Amino acid sequence: MILQNVVWTVWLIGAALIALGFIFVIVQAGKPADAGAGEKSVHTSHVLQGWLFAVLLVAFFVGSWATLHRFPLPPQHRPLDAAQVVEVVGRQWSWQITPATVQNNSVVEFRVTSDDVNHGFAIYAPDGRIVTQTQAMPGYTNKLLYRFEQPGTYTVQCLEYCGLGHAPMKTTLEVVAAKGE
Repeated sequence: MILQNVVWTVWLIGAALIALGFIFVIVQAGKPADAGAGEKSVHTSHVLQGWLFAVLLVAFFVGSWATLHRFPLPPQHRPLDAAQVVEVVGRQWSWQITPATVQNNSVVEFRVTSDDVNHGFAIYAPDGRIVTQTQAMPGYTNKLLYRFEQPGTYTVQCLEYCGLGHAPMKTTLEVVAAKGE
């Protein structure tokens, strides 16, 4: 099962439990209660609140770990052990990529920055799906690691509105088969 579907299912279950809690409260609100039943009701609601808080707290930590433990953010302030390094500079309204050709099946380190404003550096596979992305920011270099599985012509596009020439801010990156393949 896809992780996004798992998160969606967990969210739906949580939302359903909260909705059931509201329905229970609404149904119970119209019933008259004597003093003993009122005290019992208050105690029961405190116990239920405590359990709900504990369950939500555990779910938050488990969900955070499950979705973030493999977060693909490499260390930014030290050299990375990538087989290939590509320097990327975004500027209104073009990309400068050096070199513009990489080999597949080895890790590529992209060092992404900008000369002027923020840009969204995104790489799209030949079939049109986005494969990786990061921000290009002036005065800062983001490092991004990616391994291209398939050779082909990949499209680089800006994902953040950067001015009038944003829409045609595209270029290509050639991924060639590694020697011996």
